[in-house]
Amino acid sequence: MQGWIIYVYICRMDCAQQKKKFFSQLAPAEQILRLLDHLPDVSFFVKDTKGRFMAHSLNKFQDQDIKTEDDVIGKTDHDFYAASRADTYRADDEAVMASGIPMVNRLEPAPEPLGSPRLVTTSKIPLRDKEGKIIGVAGFSRTVQALDAGKDAVGCLAKVIEYLHRNITETLTSKELAKMAGLSISQFERRFRDTCGTSPRQYVLRVRVDASARKLIGTELTVSEIAQECGFHDHAHLSRSFRKILRQSPTEYRNSHRLAGST
Repeated sequence: MQGWIIYVYICRMDCAQQKKKFFSQLAPAEQILRLLDHLPDVSFFVKDTKGRFMAHSLNKFQDQDIKTEDDVIGKTDHDFYAASRADTYRADDEAVMASGIPMVNRLEPAPEPLGSPRLVTTSKIPLRDKEGKIIGVAGFSRTVQALDAGKDAVGCLAKVIEYLHRNITETLTSKELAKMAGLSISQFERRFRDTCGTSPRQYVLRVRVDASARKLIGTELTVSEIAQECGFHDHAHLSRSFRKILRQSPTEYRNSHRLAGST
C-alpha cells in the first residue's frame, strides 16, 4: 500500500513539472487569453487592486467604440458604465480581494445601457503573486440565455428576474415571487440574496432607477411622468431613490448627460 502511495505521488509530481515546463515556454503568457475573445456570450477580465483593467476580452465592448485591448487597459468600470453598476462591480471586486474567497455565479444586469433587460452571471477569483499576496481579481461573465435553465440557483431565479425587468411597475410580494421560482419564501429570499447580492425589494428599486435613467436621457417626459411609468409612487419617491443609487437628482442626471452629448 505504501509503495502505491509513493507511485501516485511521483506521478503527480511528474505531471506538475510537465505542466510548469510547458507554460513557462509561453511568450507572452497572456496570449492564451485571446482565445476567450472567441467564446460566444462570455466576457473575461483581469483587474489590479485599484480596479484598473489589466486584460479584457473585447466582446464585452461590442456596442462601444473600443477597437483593441489597449483602449481598455488602465481604465476602470467607471469609464464605461453608469455609476450604480460600476460601484456594484467595484464592491464585488473589493469583497473578493479582501476575503480571498471567490464569488461564484452572481446574477446581475448585463453591463449595457441602463434599462437593459439582459442578465449575466459573473464569477470572480482573487489573483495572487508568487508570495501569495493578493494583487488583483480575475473573472468572467456569461449571459443568462447561454446558461442551462435548470434547477440550480441561477436557473430558478432567471425567470423571476427577467419578469422584474419586463414588468417594472408591478409590485409582487416575496410569496408571489417565490412561487414563480418554485421555491419556499425562505429559500427564495436566501437564494436571491446569495445570487444577486441584495434583497428582492432593493433589486426592484435598482431596476426601476435604471429604467428611469434611460427615459431621462432618451425621452422628453417630465420627471413625474417617468416616475409613474417606472413604478414609483410620485416625483419625490423617484428623486429620493435616484439620488440614493446614482448620487444625483433626476434633473441633474438629465442635464449632465445632455451636456455631455452636446460636446
